[in-house]
Amino acid sequence: MTSRPFAPASAVLDAWRHDTPGCRDRIHLNNAGAALMPRPVLDTLARHVQREGEIGGYEAAEEAAAAVRETYELVAWLVGTAARNIAVVENATVAFSQALSAFDFHPGDRIVTTRADYPSNQLMYLSLARRCGVEIVRADDLPVGGVDPESVGQLARDPRTRLVAVSWVPTNSGLVQDAAAVGGVCAELEVPYLVDACQAVGQMAVDVHELRCDYLTGTGRKFLRGPRGIGFLYVSDRMLERGAFPLFVDMRGADWTDPDAFRLADGARRFENWEFAYALVLGLGEATRYALAVGSAGGERAWALAAELRERLAALPSVRVLDRGRERCAIVTIDVGRHDAADLKLRLRAQGVNTSSSDRDDGVLDMEAKGATTVLRLSPHYYNTEDELAAAVQALAELIRP
Repeated sequence: MTSRPFAPASAVLDAWRHDTPGCRDRIHLNNAGAALMPRPVLDTLARHVQREGEIGGYEAAEEAAAAVRETYELVAWLVGTAARNIAVVENATVAFSQALSAFDFHPGDRIVTTRADYPSNQLMYLSLARRCGVEIVRADDLPVGGVDPESVGQLARDPRTRLVAVSWVPTNSGLVQDAAAVGGVCAELEVPYLVDACQAVGQMAVDVHELRCDYLTGTGRKFLRGPRGIGFLYVSDRMLERGAFPLFVDMRGADWTDPDAFRLADGARRFENWEFAYALVLGLGEATRYALAVGSAGGERAWALAAELRERLAALPSVRVLDRGRERCAIVTIDVGRHDAADLKLRLRAQGVNTSSSDRDDGVLDMEAKGATTVLRLSPHYYNTEDELAAAVQALAELIRP
């Protein structure tokens, strides 16, 4: 190996693994799907659900009001903003759709995006094209991979451009797109900018002011190590001052003041729905607290583990590593020739190794450009070990041996 992962003090790594019960029984390399939750998150979830059973759901939520408020503060700290700019929603896709619905699109309006955007986002764009007559324009990639900010600028200069939207880290690749450079282009052109940070939060430093974005979406379950079914949306002061709000605002996002009038809630709360899974909200807060305590060391180790994993996998016959870009994160994707990735995923799982698989529908443009129809995705995190990587690669080698 030409590089070695960042190695924290053994006591630190031992503490991370002690806090992660799932480490005892399996090698979890599916953190880009849903990471293993640390013990403090699991305990928080269990306590609140127990409390709901003891005193009632509404009553338990009122009792936990201070901790719920703290969740907003923690998430805001994580992405470099204020609590009033954070909306808590069911997941990153809901957050993305809420942001899109804040625009009154008309026929001929233009959305500039990338060839690597998340498939659900691409489907939303296409739905807007079909229903509202919006034109979807995808910027060119750089030769090394990832969107070309200059191409974004050329396309976004068209006066019909209403929005630029970028997936910072695609779901089916280790690519890290230059979201900050795109943000600089959008700021110069004064075009609203939406960033899908679903795969970035928890493995990368996120600062909405450095990105210069107007909206940013995130989820709890991936590298942040929170529960499934909860996410968040950042909304800039600029958008709030313009009066932006989602198409289907509900009674959490606004007050019904007169038979034919309503008043928007202050801050990003207008993008929320009234009904919350409060245990998940509290779990999101605890996961964010844990991530802040781990700090940058977690992301550095995850990226270094991924770099070692790429080297190990590239040495296997018939394996093709597909990740591109100047920066490559803690997501490793491979094509395994004649083998179906979904089948390999299940066979590895039976041996105690968790991975994920993607097919053409998960990234039509990207998959076609790489000549792949099915890929295996392995995504380590800071609590994984080098021995686990070696064991996972050995298990895969045995499965694909001729």
